[in-house]
Amino acid sequence: MNVFVVGNGKLANELLSQLQFNQVKAWHERANNNPAIIVHAGSGRELEEIMTYCRNTNSVLVELSTGSQIEEIAIDFSAVVCPNINILMLKFMHMISNHGQQFQQYNIQLSESHQSEKTSVPGTAVYLANAFDLSVEDIHSIRDPEQQQHLCGVPSEHLSRHAVHQITIQDSSCSISLESRVYGDSPYASGVLKVIHAIENHQLEQRLYTIHELIEKEWL
Repeated sequence: MNVFVVGNGKLANELLSQLQFNQVKAWHERANNNPAIIVHAGSGRELEEIMTYCRNTNSVLVELSTGSQIEEIAIDFSAVVCPNINILMLKFMHMISNHGQQFQQYNIQLSESHQSEKTSVPGTAVYLANAFDLSVEDIHSIRDPEQQQHLCGVPSEHLSRHAVHQITIQDSSCSISLESRVYGDSPYASGVLKVIHAIENHQLEQRLYTIHELIEKEWL
């Protein structure tokens, strides 16, 4: 089965160059109407065209873009929404989602740091905030490189590509800290590959899946 990557940005280019799969092509290189796996890492302008292709060819969409309109509509094809594609991080998020409500009576602080060029919504941090019943305004976002080095401990060589999430839960006598760190781009290509293999090895219904559902089903 072919894999078509949609997008012109850094993530899309990384997937095209690093995804270790037999048939990986850019979206514009499609030449037939055979079933495929479409990995959308673009701005969204091709999304209508992608959805039509998926309906007509029984293809599966892997949606990597945060806040995609596909999450708000009824669809008649298979799609997997991935707010994050680092599988280890996703399993951590899944754990927090299942148990975060047990800590709602405590003081919870949530901060996130990404490269200074990131302007989109920090989807992972929003997911974690929701799991703890925090508002988006409670998330402390850090984009200044100096603060990222001194407050978050991000090495200088990783300032251009990183994701750090820090959670502190405390009461008057006890404090618990949870932290995740992702440096570089390697987890993204390997994570997408695992999702592709899960799609190949299981029969998906024509509906929207979340990546967390695939984890719960132990497909990843």
